Amino acid sequence: MNPRSSRSEGRRRPMVAPWVRTRLRTAPGAAVTFGVLVLFTSFLAAAFPRAVDSYENHGLRYDLTDASASRSVLEVSTPQPPLELPQAAREDMLRPEPLADAHRAISGLLPEPLRVDTAQSAYGAKTAEPLKGRDAWLPRPQGAWPEFSLVAQSGLATHSDVREGRLPRTDGQVTSATKEMEAAVTSETAKALGIKNGSVLHLGEPGVPVLTARITGILDPREPHGSYWSADPRLRTPGLLVEPGTSPPAVYWNAALLIAPEAAPALLGTLGEPQPYWRFAPVTEHLTAQDVPALTDRIASLEGGPALLGIKDAVDENASLTTDMDGILASYTTMRDAIAPVVAVAAVGIGTVAAVVVAMTGGLFAARRRAELALLRSRGGSLRGIGGRLLAETAVVALPAVASGLLLAVLVVDDARGLPTVIGAAAVAVAACAALPVRAVVQHRRPRVPGERDDVVLAEPSTRRTIAELTLLVLAVGAVVALRRRGTSDGADHLVSAAPVLVGVIAALVLVRLHPLPLRWAARPAGRLRGAVGFLSLARGGRSSASGALPLLALLIALTTAAFGGSVLAGVADARDRAALLATGADARVSGSGDAVALPDGTERAVRGVPGVRDVTAVRIEHALDLPARNQADRSAPPATSLVGADPGAYARLAGALGLGAFPADSLRTTPPAGDDPRGEPVLHAVASPGVAERLGKGRHRIVSMAGTFTVEISAVRSRTPAVSSAEFLVLDGSRLTHRTPTALLATGSGIDGKELRAAVNGMDDELTVRLRSEARAVFTDSPLQSGAERIYAAAIAAGAGYAVLALLLSLIQAAPERATLLARLRTMGLTTRQGRQLLVLEALPQALLAAGGGVLVGWATIRLLAPGVDLVRLALAAAPGAAPVDSASLRADPWSLAVPAAAVVLLAGTVAAVQAWWAGRRGSITELRAGDTR
Repeated sequence: MNPRSSRSEGRRRPMVAPWVRTRLRTAPGAAVTFGVLVLFTSFLAAAFPRAVDSYENHGLRYDLTDASASRSVLEVSTPQPPLELPQAAREDMLRPEPLADAHRAISGLLPEPLRVDTAQSAYGAKTAEPLKGRDAWLPRPQGAWPEFSLVAQSGLATHSDVREGRLPRTDGQVTSATKEMEAAVTSETAKALGIKNGSVLHLGEPGVPVLTARITGILDPREPHGSYWSADPRLRTPGLLVEPGTSPPAVYWNAALLIAPEAAPALLGTLGEPQPYWRFAPVTEHLTAQDVPALTDRIASLEGGPALLGIKDAVDENASLTTDMDGILASYTTMRDAIAPVVAVAAVGIGTVAAVVVAMTGGLFAARRRAELALLRSRGGSLRGIGGRLLAETAVVALPAVASGLLLAVLVVDDARGLPTVIGAAAVAVAACAALPVRAVVQHRRPRVPGERDDVVLAEPSTRRTIAELTLLVLAVGAVVALRRRGTSDGADHLVSAAPVLVGVIAALVLVRLHPLPLRWAARPAGRLRGAVGFLSLARGGRSSASGALPLLALLIALTTAAFGGSVLAGVADARDRAALLATGADARVSGSGDAVALPDGTERAVRGVPGVRDVTAVRIEHALDLPARNQADRSAPPATSLVGADPGAYARLAGALGLGAFPADSLRTTPPAGDDPRGEPVLHAVASPGVAERLGKGRHRIVSMAGTFTVEISAVRSRTPAVSSAEFLVLDGSRLTHRTPTALLATGSGIDGKELRAAVNGMDDELTVRLRSEARAVFTDSPLQSGAERIYAAAIAAGAGYAVLALLLSLIQAAPERATLLARLRTMGLTTRQGRQLLVLEALPQALLAAGGGVLVGWATIRLLAPGVDLVRLALAAAPGAAPVDSASLRADPWSLAVPAAAVVLLAGTVAAVQAWWAGRRGSITELRAGDTR
């Protein structure tokens, strides 16, 4: 043979086209659609753990930065220098240089992940016991002398601006014998106590040497809310304290005098017990939720463990570290652990729907290529070889889509870990690549006769399927029982979080088994009617494909997830509305400081004139009411009780309108004095809380209060009342009190303008406080943990709706060729175009109505079953349970979340069926009916 001709024949031999390239060129639209679905699913799977990490990290930093500096700062302190030391040595221990050296040493001993904000950290010396001011010109609210803490803190010049005068300084070396020094005060302290630049304060107890402080400057803090000024709030703002053991309670001012750091040794000459301290403001920008366990351990070690021993060795054996950062971390952990199971419900629901839709997509592709794959099997193709080829062509599309979704999730959501993101995307990649090969291999394990029926009439459930369904039923019952018993407030496992999904799965399996029966029963009488459309639609609906379980499963789980998510958001909104109402007592509230200061004359008239105000109720409130004991043997501490005095008619209308302990106005009536009463005083009937009613019991009781002395008898018991948010209260007729001037106004109305209301009352008294119900509600949504969880739920509802629509479309598209062929055959038998459209629409409606009705029923049943175990307080309110205005917040069925998705399913199914009928009518019967077609 001629070698040249041999090479020429080799070059002319046709090449076999690669399988994957050929398939992609043959069906590019299907490949692109599948890629988009995989991209969207992988994005959700990768973005979910990142979103959870992100809002948990932001929540941790928010809690640490939003908490007062007095709680988050780490303060190391030692007692005053030992008395047995020489006086010179004691003085040196308070001088700036040794304190600065100790500050640097302690900073180096703080373990990771703790880091120090050097700009807001400080050190110095202060008097542990304040000194009384003995100048007659100082204010004394109730005759009690003001008290001053002397503070020598580092960095005063850096953190303040001098409004008047100059910063304090020293002349020469200060010792414990120094009796005069310079000091400065903040502008708030100067305003409250009437201190001016150049004022002289004489400090100390009577009979002991007096320390004289001359004010040389009035300062304005540069960062008033920074740790430097807020670690000890009285450095910036004086406070009113109550002197213990006095009756009536004596109120006095407590403030701070800022002295030069070099003047600290002079504090040893007073009875103020001066002590050194070092304050460290933490840096929070680098902390993540995964640092919480380690951070908690480090703080525990600093407070009473090995790390504290290192501080003692570096500073003083009596040194101690105090902080409430561990309390902040504990509160954060509790909230996160309470929110996580609720969020996990949404994740499980959407993950299940996405998995079902991906499986349906593989089933659609396998059904469209059934003839092709059957031909390959008939010509000797092995299941392994066919599966490998299908896996290759699927992976070419799925893997780049998964990578794109992963990259998009990383770009959209930052501040999160990488491993959970990769795991989520990898799970989608496995499911997407395996959906078509597995479905095709399962379908072609045995030869099938062309035209073989595949409907629920012939699909007898196997033993394995029955066992699997019973297993799911047991799991669903166990999950529901566990959730109802344990709830989500203390955390929950994955089985409990999957309870709504399991309920939806069981409902879908039951409906798949039962739904052909009523359709067949309805088809019998329909067969006697004149028209054939009704009978044909019911008969075909009763013989729908056995693969319809997947679409129904996807729709039910999506609708259940949407209903559950809607009920969660509705329950959160209800809890916040309730908490805002309890916090304000009305749509708007005007009150003096602590509800204890009488309102100026004309305040009520000014509030009534504000646009939007419909009604105003004046009340007098007295907190810390001293209740008498029920009997002499009762030595229990009385509950913290609030006294409310108001007009009976107006207050009864307010309580009834707001739904807060409604009562008849006659419950606050006044009865004349009894004939045997030596005092001859009338008896005031009152509405009391359960605790107050239990303590006082039946009968009449004499109560002494700041509003007056009166005899009271309880006529009604209510758990809530508008004027106060406290759990224990006593409401009576305010006109019968000795001091009846109102201390608060409760206004109702719609559209109350906060700016106009504040302008109206601030013109009378700048100290009046105005609170709006709408503003109080906004306070409960501050935490990133809450807002992040709500965003995830909203996204879950939207994604569930999208997957439900896609599942319905896939189901209708899979049956479209067979429906088009049927319509063509019926047209050859005389079926009109209009009847054909009616047939396709009516055929699609049973399954859509089944999914919609089942979704509404299952969603409602799921909410009713799970509501006792789901507490939304942590998700709804930023406050801790002990400080939250409401004790619990549970699920409630939201009609919109139940009805709107279900109606959308029915409408979409009818619309798609009508479009299919229109398109089939345009193609004509000849196009659909081909020789040898087995459809």
